[in-house]
Amino acid sequence: MNIDLKKRASARALPLNQILDGDCIAVMESLPENSVDLIFADPPYNLQLRGDLHRPDNSKVDAVDDHWDQFAGFEAYDRFTRDWLRAARRILKPNGAIWVIGSYHNIFRLGAELQNQGFWILNDVVWRKSNPMPNFRGKRLTNAHETLIWASKSEGAKYTFNYEALKSLNEGVQMRSDWVLPICTGHERLKDENGDKAHPTQKPESLLHRVLVGTTNPGDVVLDPFFGTGTTGAVAKMLGRDFIGIEREKAYRDAAAKRLSRIRRFDAEGLATTRAKRAEPRVPFGQVVERGMLRPGEELFSIGSRHKAKVRADGSLIGNDVKGSIHQVGAALEGAPSCNGWTYWHFKREGRMIPIDILRQQIRSEMDERPS
Repeated sequence: MNIDLKKRASARALPLNQILDGDCIAVMESLPENSVDLIFADPPYNLQLRGDLHRPDNSKVDAVDDHWDQFAGFEAYDRFTRDWLRAARRILKPNGAIWVIGSYHNIFRLGAELQNQGFWILNDVVWRKSNPMPNFRGKRLTNAHETLIWASKSEGAKYTFNYEALKSLNEGVQMRSDWVLPICTGHERLKDENGDKAHPTQKPESLLHRVLVGTTNPGDVVLDPFFGTGTTGAVAKMLGRDFIGIEREKAYRDAAAKRLSRIRRFDAEGLATTRAKRAEPRVPFGQVVERGMLRPGEELFSIGSRHKAKVRADGSLIGNDVKGSIHQVGAALEGAPSCNGWTYWHFKREGRMIPIDILRQQIRSEMDERPS
């Protein structure tokens, strides 16, 4: 897989594919400015639990009551949010992006601070859990979703969005902003030596797979400042992305390291994704003519042969006294505001009608085979 040499050089200064011990703010402040492509952050939710939570059979629910999720109040939580987002923004490349995930307890505060610091919100995504934990007290709606915010570093930034890859993931249909995925259970749920959850808020790999396939490319650097048991790192490694994890809790670091040691990266063919059409090399129709793939004077036909036009030496067409590009002539003959000439026009070979787009794809495939 060819990765830009400049990207390789800048990445050498980073502690790639490592789990760093320490406070996320201090560690991010020690990393080079403008050095990572994507940040995925699953910060403490500040759940503000009051007392134990029990099921109807009086068994205790394993809720999030760890010390790292406890703050003196909203002011303290907002200060923490402001500080880690500022540190994250500094290390994000100009065309980088950030994902943050949270519940109703904190996601609105996160969204406000993202905007305060100049991030540009691209989408909010509702992760609808197909198997949510029930509401045991019966005093509120079952909390069946979490919210993710996807934001670029600034308005106008050229962030990565692999539209066609996400469309392929979704059976050829445009990916929506509501994702129905199960919570982390079964064999995917990491356990400690006592058989208990290794981490109370471990995210499913399916969620990170969708995020990384959609908004990063192989060779990109993905940083997770709240690494936990390493879901971001595990998926990044499988997908051929480099990761940096920051985690201050030793038990989580140990669980993540053990997990990552078992992960294998997909092969080059497995890492390939459907490329957006606008990312493919531009091929002027004139190239098809000058390379002799179609000859001046050769006739092209519309679907169903309702219209025809002749190829000219300069790569333009003429049909019914209309002259112009393959797109302009097609649009004029159809009386339409626009036309994709590559799919509209066909040429004849051995009695068969063949779209001229076949010739464009042939040229593109030759471009891809050139040594870098």
